Amino acid sequence: MQSPSDEQRCAVRNRPSGSALMYQSWTDLLFLHWRIEPASIQKLLPAGLFVDCFHREAYIGIVPFFMKNIRFRGTPAVPWISNFLELNVRTYVHDESGKPGVWFLSLDCNQPLAVWLARKLFHLPYHRATMRATIQNGLSIDYRSQRLSLGKVNEDSRFNYAFKNDVSYAQPGTLEFFLAERYVLFSVNGRQQVSSGQVHHTPYPLCEVDVPFFRTDLFEPNGLPKMHRPFDHAMGSRGVDVEVFPLVKTRIGPQNS
Repeated sequence: MQSPSDEQRCAVRNRPSGSALMYQSWTDLLFLHWRIEPASIQKLLPAGLFVDCFHREAYIGIVPFFMKNIRFRGTPAVPWISNFLELNVRTYVHDESGKPGVWFLSLDCNQPLAVWLARKLFHLPYHRATMRATIQNGLSIDYRSQRLSLGKVNEDSRFNYAFKNDVSYAQPGTLEFFLAERYVLFSVNGRQQVSSGQVHHTPYPLCEVDVPFFRTDLFEPNGLPKMHRPFDHAMGSRGVDVEVFPLVKTRIGPQNS
């Protein structure tokens, strides 16, 4: 097992060769993160993936955002299909070669076709949800979500957040770079074959956010301990345009312990 080097963390930002499979825009993102014991993450990972740490600490992220202009290569975006909401619960991993990426514990979405396609094409744990979000004055967002399979009356997640105007770009070696600058996703199919898929976009324009209120019940359904404390880190981004590339098989490493 090889932990990611600084060069590997920067190299994944390079655009892959070949043609993209899909095009997307990710906008008005909120990144909330909690520190967590690495062992709590490692036990949730398939063989061949290893928890990625920043200064020996692992992180769980919850990211609500808007998906816009989704389309496959050679096809136009369709307004009533191509724009929807997504809320993901994620952590950070690497494979045995040291390639860093994201492991999604869950992704909630209010577009049934997108849920089906993402499960089929990328083997990602998408869930159908009732979601709505309103934007006030272009900066303040009220974001609500209820996963249908949880069967609760009230929403399981709600976030009020407001962007500040100052924009910066994460520098290598910082926590912000570790959390935001992720260009590889890992997934596993029904045969337990680990694959990776790469995305390409310009670096996130990051900004500070005010988060006067948040609530989420998505830790325990994802096998995590319930968090009884506020988040450890928050940041936001108005968004990026994204190219999505096909999955490729990843070499399986030793069994997790």
